Amino acid sequence: MDYSIYTVLGVLVVIYLFISIRNRNKSKSRKSKKFMDGYNHKDRKKE
Repeated sequence: MDYSIYTVLGVLVVIYLFISIRNRNKSKSRKSKKFMDGYNHKDRKKE
């Protein structure tokens, strides 16, 4: 039997899992506000 369809579906599932894990990690970093470290709003207004 030709299993190429299963190979293609397997690759798509791996790509989907990779993207979903990456997006989950980015949303966690946004929620923890780590990307705002060192940001001073008052210093920005003075310029």
